[in-house]
Amino acid sequence: MPYKATSINIIDVEFDKHKSSDSVPYLINRNVLKQDELEFIAGYDRQKDSALKSLKGNLKELKPKNVLTDLCPVLKWLPEYPIKKNLMNDTISGLTVAVMHIPQGMAYGLLAGVDPIVGLYMAFFPTLIYVLFGTSRHISMGTFAVVSIMTSKIVATYSDPNYGSANSNLTQTVSEDGHPIYPYSPFEVATAVTMICGFYQIIMSILRLGILSSLLSEALVNGFTTAAAFHVLTSQLKDVLGLKLPRHKGAFKIILSLKDMVLNIMSANPNAIYISMSCIAFMVTMNEFVKPWASKKCKFPIPAELMAVVGFTIASYALNLTGPSYNVRTVGNIPTGLPIPKMPPFELLQLVAIDTIAVCIVSYSINMSMAKIFAKKEYYEVRPNQELLALGFSNIFGSFFSCIPLCCSLSRSLIQYQAGGKTQLTSVISASIILTVLLWFGPLFETLPRATLAGIIIVALKGMFMQIKDLKRFMKEGVLESAEWIGTFMTVIIVDIDIGLLTGVIISILALYIKGLKSYSSMLGQVPNTDIYVDLKTHKNAIELQHVKIFHYSGSINFATCSGFKKELFDNIGINQRVIRRASLCESQSEARNFNNNLKALIIDLGSVAHIDMSGYRTFMEIKNDMKLISVNIFLANASDCVYDSLTHAACLGHPAFECFSTVHDAVLYATNKSDL
Repeated sequence: MPYKATSINIIDVEFDKHKSSDSVPYLINRNVLKQDELEFIAGYDRQKDSALKSLKGNLKELKPKNVLTDLCPVLKWLPEYPIKKNLMNDTISGLTVAVMHIPQGMAYGLLAGVDPIVGLYMAFFPTLIYVLFGTSRHISMGTFAVVSIMTSKIVATYSDPNYGSANSNLTQTVSEDGHPIYPYSPFEVATAVTMICGFYQIIMSILRLGILSSLLSEALVNGFTTAAAFHVLTSQLKDVLGLKLPRHKGAFKIILSLKDMVLNIMSANPNAIYISMSCIAFMVTMNEFVKPWASKKCKFPIPAELMAVVGFTIASYALNLTGPSYNVRTVGNIPTGLPIPKMPPFELLQLVAIDTIAVCIVSYSINMSMAKIFAKKEYYEVRPNQELLALGFSNIFGSFFSCIPLCCSLSRSLIQYQAGGKTQLTSVISASIILTVLLWFGPLFETLPRATLAGIIIVALKGMFMQIKDLKRFMKEGVLESAEWIGTFMTVIIVDIDIGLLTGVIISILALYIKGLKSYSSMLGQVPNTDIYVDLKTHKNAIELQHVKIFHYSGSINFATCSGFKKELFDNIGINQRVIRRASLCESQSEARNFNNNLKALIIDLGSVAHIDMSGYRTFMEIKNDMKLISVNIFLANASDCVYDSLTHAACLGHPAFECFSTVHDAVLYATNKSDL
């Protein structure tokens, strides 16, 4: 297209250098430019490659080596591993994390409704697969309280609590409370959840859905994990009290569980209470006083959890706490060796498919949150879709070895980082130590009281309970943020975990929708002797132009917002639909012109408009036709490239084109110098 600038006026702009000591005067001399003229001068190319052409180009750029290292990042960082610089740090960190894995793994295995040994399997099988495919260097993979409690809900729903005993149901029946009983073991249900979770995460990675973790806002995750901590606490109170209570399924689980505890409080085992209270007192003393003092003296953290496990295991064995004199429940049989690979029943995969969605989303979101924190501190990149792939492969592999869904632990990851861990070689060293426990030392913990593990879990929840203080910060940030936190928290507490998560996601999406619809509009005036236009309401020295009104709109103009845009425009220029209707009934143009309030031109500033669709364009046409009735010219200005492309595309489809200018001032000069104004 040949360049044809409209020769109307010369823009002379000079700032008064006396107003500021560092102001710089400047002079601009050019013709008024319409948007298409500017695009021609600037050499703008709006052509886009077709999807097929883009795909071919991407395939040509692919190199087998890059594909392999992207798929399996360990092939990239391991050959370049600086042994002298990092090996000692990774070894110390691996030893530290392994010591934490033993008590936490056993505790969170019980929390998930399966045997404690599963927690140790988690620290070995899926963790090694994550080392191969993960992109985070610092997170500690294995068990996590929130994922364990969510898994336990599914295990309780689809497993037979008496599986393997004489009271086991061989066929599906209905319990006294109306819930069906399925003929599956807790192990089978847990591994089915893990496998489906892995499949979901791989599918999400293929579809490039890693960005979906953004739907779980900080307020949502904070409120969710805080409320989930109360579920974890409630589930452990029965072991603290030494009670055997029925498992509740579905809504209002916390309320019903607390009711059962109150009704059966007289049957509590005092010995279990003494053990759990002693464990809690020991852990609090270590965490609040001894550990902070010792951290100043030694880099290696004190393994308080392991000390509690070993100490109470020895005491239980020496005092025979499982005997009739004390009647304390212990973790029971812990097999040695590695489990035989076994696939979950196929029909069970279909049963748990829907329930597993929440576990999949939560485990991935927590992983990404922690991974991003450490990546930001250490200046490296974490790839969301690769993380999904790593979790998917890890979970599918782990499902063959009795594992529950994989997730990073907040406390272990922090300890791993503070102990000096530099890479995922830390996890390899930790897994090697766990392997020795699995092969030879597991049965030594068979006399460990369950009350001890309950005490360790309760103390470990402190960090999540303290998150309730963050509500004050979210309330300061805005109403929508506090609504997300409160809505998610209360629903998780009162109803259930999965329903609470769904509620939080819905509130989060609604908040995004409300924020997206929220717009800002104003009438602009000129700063004297400049080409700058500002809001007339907030800038008292700005001058409103005669016969020309400039309307500024910030937000998207689409099918959802176009009616609001039109209403705001008419409200701001002081012309409503009643005036337009009366003008349309006039017999002559001169008679209709009396309704325009002495307005000759309307300029719409699109500088803050991010997107416009065909509904928005049709709204512009309606406004143009309405303004034409009262002899008002309409011009567009300051459109971004993507918005201008949308306007051009609409014009190519046969719709009338608009006069669009490169800046608001260009539009003003054009409008004020047009011959018929």
